[in-house]
Amino acid sequence: MRDLAARGADVIQVQAVWLATQPLDMRSGIDSALARVVAVFGAVQPHHAYVFANRSSTRVKVLVHDGIGIWLAARRLHRGRFVWADAQAGAQIQLSQQQLQALVLGLPWKRLGPDGAIRLV
Repeated sequence: MRDLAARGADVIQVQAVWLATQPLDMRSGIDSALARVVAVFGAVQPHHAYVFANRSSTRVKVLVHDGIGIWLAARRLHRGRFVWADAQAGAQIQLSQQQLQALVLGLPWKRLGPDGAIRLV
């Protein structure tokens, strides 16, 4: 299984991660999500990931352009909500890889320090 995960990481290279602050209808398929990325970000760049949440922030979808095709992944929390940015922060926010990993686990990614530790205030 590790070998498969390692090969998957080689195929899907993500150089930049973008978070959309406006909610996405989670019934959206790949075409609707792709159209939303173009509307919010202007274009779909190769090796970029675009992250959307539903209105209640209990589900996320990540769209990735791997240079050849488009990948669409979904995740949901059974308890709690994903920590999300509000629209006052702008329509789009760039995240680091560590922030993305914290976000999809439901952790407070906004409080992630440069050393990778989550700082609570």
